[in-house]
Amino acid sequence: MTKDMTEGSPFWLILHFAVPLLFGLLFQQFYSVIDTVIVGKFLGSEALAAVGSMGSVNFFVIGFCMGLCNGFAIPVAQQFGAKKYSALRLFVANSAWLCIIFSIIITISTMLLCHSILVLMKTPTDIFKDAYSYIFIIFAGIPATFLYNMLAGIIRSLGDSKTPVLFLALSSFINIVLDIVFIYYFHSGVAGAAYATVISQLISGILCFFFMKKKYDVLHMEKSEWRFDRHYASILCGMGIPMGLQYSITAIGSVVVQTAVNTLGTMYISSVTAASKLSCFFCCPFDAMGSTMATYGGQNVGAGKINRLGQGLQACVILGACYSVLALGVYVLFAPQLILLFVHSSEVELIANARTFLIINGAFYFPLALVNIIRFLIQGMGFSRFAIFSGVFEMIARTVVGFVFVPIFGYYAVCAANPTAWILADIFLIPAYLLCVKKLRKTIRETEQTVCVSTKLA
Repeated sequence: MTKDMTEGSPFWLILHFAVPLLFGLLFQQFYSVIDTVIVGKFLGSEALAAVGSMGSVNFFVIGFCMGLCNGFAIPVAQQFGAKKYSALRLFVANSAWLCIIFSIIITISTMLLCHSILVLMKTPTDIFKDAYSYIFIIFAGIPATFLYNMLAGIIRSLGDSKTPVLFLALSSFINIVLDIVFIYYFHSGVAGAAYATVISQLISGILCFFFMKKKYDVLHMEKSEWRFDRHYASILCGMGIPMGLQYSITAIGSVVVQTAVNTLGTMYISSVTAASKLSCFFCCPFDAMGSTMATYGGQNVGAGKINRLGQGLQACVILGACYSVLALGVYVLFAPQLILLFVHSSEVELIANARTFLIINGAFYFPLALVNIIRFLIQGMGFSRFAIFSGVFEMIARTVVGFVFVPIFGYYAVCAANPTAWILADIFLIPAYLLCVKKLRKTIRETEQTVCVSTKLA
């Protein structure tokens, strides 16, 4: 059930690991898209705008939870690469304890602050009520988010990218059914879409738990291994919190841009919502590459095989470049037809605006590929705190665009916000990766010299 990524061709290892992971992400985005389609078709453009207006703040909070869980998985991957299975189990147990603590704190805090967040973001009054209902339920389901992402991260750290896909496929189907039941039959509005998302993710998490318990012998723990250990918890927080903050810091810029979009009116909010949903779907390969490189980097650093990092990076960059060209071609040829999934054909201006957003963003997908590949590789190498600065650069770029350029250039500045952020992040990440590799080589060299001296003295 596990896969060792420290031996064999980096290209084929990365490709074979990323493809199942990609399908998992596609399923995840699929039911997110279905949410949007059903909301847009059954409830109208105002309901679509209500859900879309919460996208950035949703990512701000949920992104932190996901980043935290992904960071917790890095020490697990490193211990698996080093074949230190007792330490691996201690990291898994302490990840569980930390996720329980964080989920309680974050859930209570965000539910209490929902109304204030919407006011701060200048949410239009005609969509305020629906936006509040949607995001309140999503935040109430944060424990389900932690459950699934923690377990899926651990499974991927062991080299198994297929299992989470199976559970996501099932939960996607459940989500679609629940969307229709809640919205069409129970008439529960946008709240129904939120309920469907939370319930389906909870089911995925529960299935992952029972599967792991049954299938992974390496995770069978002694009673003593379930204890909370400050040392292991400290290491996990050192990896997880910076990774979570990276997501949230990145999202701060998105919140600023979304606030600027909110001032442009409901039609522009709907345009960005529809385009962003499609963009997220088409960006799944980049996310899959990033998660793959985190596991690849973690296992190879754990095994002390630093030379394989550059080989893996080169292979993944080639994959990213090829897909970037393909995605842009699809946008140029078929963007209006794809946008019709979310809105009626009578929404001519909305469709034109969404197409503009997609093509401008698609033209800069290769810089986005580099952001995901290099940043996650750096995190897998154990430099989560270093990688957080790329999020700072993205935040700065989006904040400047939101505060300065959107009031001047309007919607076109909104379309340029993401590309600006990706390019600025790459300017930092590329030299940062080279520095991280240099530090690792130095650390390994010093360790070998210490061992050599100790052996001579003995």
